[in-house]
Amino acid sequence: MISGSLGLRSGSYGSLQLQSNQSSVVAGRKPQKMFKDKERFVHWFFKVAPLRKVGMLLLCAISALVFGWVVYFGKDGQKGVQNPSLGLNDTSKTGNHSFFSPNNVDQFIHMELNSSTQNDMGKVIAEPLPTPVYFKGYTLPPGNPCESFMLPPPPADKKRTGPRPCPVCYLPVEEAIPLMPDAPSFSPVIQNLTYVCEKNSTRSEFGGSEFGGYPSLKQRINSYDIRESMSIHCGFVKGIKPGHQTGFDLDESDLLEMERCQGIVVASAIFGAYDLIQQPKNISETAKKNVCFFMFVDEETYKFITKSRELNSSKSIGLWRIVVIHSLPYQDPRRTGKVPKLLLHRLFPNARYSLWIDGKLELVVDPYQILERFLWRKNASFAISRHYRRFDVFVEAEANKAASKYDNASIDFQVDFYRREGLIPYSEAKLPITSDVPEGCVIIKEHIPIANLFSCLWFNEVDRFTPRDQISFSTVRDKIMSTTNWTVNMFLDCERRNFVVQGYHRDVLEHWASPPPPGALSIAHPPPPVAQNKKLPNVWRERVPSNTTKVPNRHGKDRSGSRRHRKVTAGSRDIN
Repeated sequence: MISGSLGLRSGSYGSLQLQSNQSSVVAGRKPQKMFKDKERFVHWFFKVAPLRKVGMLLLCAISALVFGWVVYFGKDGQKGVQNPSLGLNDTSKTGNHSFFSPNNVDQFIHMELNSSTQNDMGKVIAEPLPTPVYFKGYTLPPGNPCESFMLPPPPADKKRTGPRPCPVCYLPVEEAIPLMPDAPSFSPVIQNLTYVCEKNSTRSEFGGSEFGGYPSLKQRINSYDIRESMSIHCGFVKGIKPGHQTGFDLDESDLLEMERCQGIVVASAIFGAYDLIQQPKNISETAKKNVCFFMFVDEETYKFITKSRELNSSKSIGLWRIVVIHSLPYQDPRRTGKVPKLLLHRLFPNARYSLWIDGKLELVVDPYQILERFLWRKNASFAISRHYRRFDVFVEAEANKAASKYDNASIDFQVDFYRREGLIPYSEAKLPITSDVPEGCVIIKEHIPIANLFSCLWFNEVDRFTPRDQISFSTVRDKIMSTTNWTVNMFLDCERRNFVVQGYHRDVLEHWASPPPPGALSIAHPPPPVAQNKKLPNVWRERVPSNTTKVPNRHGKDRSGSRRHRKVTAGSRDIN
């Protein structure tokens, strides 16, 4: 019987190569003599092996031979198998096809960067993946004035007892800009966050909306079970992407510009022409070039704005780019305003930081300085000011009902729901949490998964219950803090009033009397003497509304009959 070698496998595509020596064909009789020799050796082995010393010696010798054979021929076997070359200029070919094609160059680069090493025994050892880099905060250099800054006591002014701004130690803009982190902050537990998208949503329990997707109470409970990967409701459930056929529709040009915003975004909104646009002040040239300023308005507000001024070529008024919302998800403008307020991470998917300010506020400090002071320096990912007076949710709910902020029955239902879930009045036992009630007109946030999750769950509470977000804030915060080490930086309200100035709503401003024209006081003639115009008091008396009350003076007495309030003509010493 004639047998032949099949050859070696090459390293290119595993094809078989015939050996060049064709004389490897041997006859079938020759091995019979070798078989007789082997048979004699085996017979001799079993004859001598029963001796203990000789048997042990033979066993050690045979083990050594087997080990040497494995080591020697194992190395030769590796040398005989040709591994594919991983060079871009590889010339190993099978047929007319090269090993790498232009379509798998990226795959080759990935293999080069994440290559594996082999040891002598042929075991593959994978190189460890690079450790993710996160921002871990910083400390100011010694001697920096902000390092030893202490908040001074409020001035003793008995006439002014309401809220007021207090000093804040900001770094200069040129020092704050380089401190912007290159890496994101660490997101505890959750690393991947996706959002529910469904065309048809059905209401199963109370509350909710088509825009929010009507999440069930079971889904609400599961959303507070923080995991590494989560998919939750977060508005915009109908469309493919936020702003496109979702009930909060924007122009394509605006959506494209919002996607280009990759750093810091400052956003605000005005609905129902309720406020006047406030232009930011004290903004650095770097911020004007690199920070995105977006003002969301409805069509009613857009018509009111364009009556007095026109948009420039970039659809902007001053620093604000005006974005018109063509379809509103809610009839209540207060609830609609919560969409850009809480879901900026969805509208600006590539932005790293966002600063939200209500439409009635005027920004008077550079955004880089604000982010450095309340986020980067504190190593926080979410910052909001606490209410200047109220710290308890139950007290806040009663204040909302007293001021007719919303339907009282709806507020009572929401608070009672939270009470059954375990909400208790605020006390010092919650420290270091300093308050359960925020002043939600300003939100400073880093767009990382845990902060985005908090914003989504907060919005879901506003969508299900009342739009009074101060009532639902602490419930969402405490549920997330119970399973993670994440927290919110709640700074003083007087610090917030340092970088934003609160204005008046448009309806209040329109009821104020317009100021006199310039120079009117310089050309006005003096009034005639009182004695020559005796009907003047009657004229002023008719102009005063009948329902007004007389305001007493500082001493609480009516001194209109005193000597120093008598009106006399010039030059006379006695009226009689």
